[in-house]
Amino acid sequence: MNKFVEIFLGVLTALGGFVDIGELVFTAQAGAVFEYSLLWVIPLATVGIIVYSEMCGRIAAVAKRPVFTVIKDRLGDRPAFVVWLASTLVNVATCAAELGAIAYLIKLLTGFGGPWVAFGGAAVIGVLIWVLPFKWIERVFGFAGLAMIIFLVAAIGAHPDWSAVGHGLVPQLPQVSTSRDLILFFYFVAGILSSVMMPYEVYFYSSGGIEEGWTRKDVPMNRGISIVGMSLGSLVAMAILVLGATIFAPLGIKPDTVGTPALLTGSVYGRIGIIIGLIGMITAVAGAAVETALAGAYNFAQYFGFKWGRSKPARETPWFDGAWIAMLAIGALIPALGADPTVIVELSVMAAVACLPFTYLPILLAARDKRLMGKDVNGPVSDALGWIYFVLICIAAVAAPVLLVMTGMGSY
Repeated sequence: MNKFVEIFLGVLTALGGFVDIGELVFTAQAGAVFEYSLLWVIPLATVGIIVYSEMCGRIAAVAKRPVFTVIKDRLGDRPAFVVWLASTLVNVATCAAELGAIAYLIKLLTGFGGPWVAFGGAAVIGVLIWVLPFKWIERVFGFAGLAMIIFLVAAIGAHPDWSAVGHGLVPQLPQVSTSRDLILFFYFVAGILSSVMMPYEVYFYSSGGIEEGWTRKDVPMNRGISIVGMSLGSLVAMAILVLGATIFAPLGIKPDTVGTPALLTGSVYGRIGIIIGLIGMITAVAGAAVETALAGAYNFAQYFGFKWGRSKPARETPWFDGAWIAMLAIGALIPALGADPTVIVELSVMAAVACLPFTYLPILLAARDKRLMGKDVNGPVSDALGWIYFVLICIAAVAAPVLLVMTGMGSY
């Protein structure tokens, strides 16, 4: 029973951190612009994040090595420094987008505030990180993230064309009239792939496993959390795209703000749907802000060799604690100075693609190293999937900056 409870709570954690501002922006826009034809990208990317989350969790449980230590071991100090710098910039930008979105969503919900509310959101998140034990940090935001289920319920209640939904799960090209529309389609493919497989997720996940003291006996639990938690999060992301295709596309609505997805639940359930949708979005985005801030601090401490972990007394981890506090402070400052969170997230998601190969290759190499992993080394299925997805993210990493420029940051 205790093991079942641990898996259940872990699934909630994975669900709470899966749908962040990146999925909200890209999936709602994808449904509005291309209807159901991009739906297949979400499960495709979800299998990838499951594969690599399971690997990095297994490495943490068996070898006690978090992702950035693995990156440093496999790539060497200088290349790892470049990866650390790039991932830190992406984490800061992502954290800024999350905090800016919180401020915007709170204003929509209450009518109060402006971009400076990002500092209030950062302060509340910082206090929770400081006072709560690590397990409760995960659980609080995991339970809060359950409010996002409203999008899944609304997608069913909107009565979409289920045959079109089923067809959208098959990889395809859209029926478009211009080459620019096709380029925009591939921009969304890269954006959704990156938003689902954002590197901060594995940084946080593997370090969290070490924080919780995972051992070899927790390998099956890690597998269950990775598969079920990420799959549930994927269903919510798919529901947002389906709602965008069902409600926004026929009306010609192009969602260009972070609050627009709340109209999707409102279209089905009225005012109460909008309120629950906004609350769900705020909690999901806040959970992602926690993960990005802590992921940035984990990477900093692991690269430079400082003690780290919220499970350790603060007096032992001053550099680690200073790093996540700085992440939240800088993240709040950027939207407070007037940066649009939608623009920030599009840039951060597309920039994150460049970090993916250098994050996921070391994980794959470590997970298939029998000297390191012993009997828990990759099996043939994990190995094959790992290489397939590594090739896919390499293609996306090359294409993303080109698509970003060619589409004018996805303008439509």
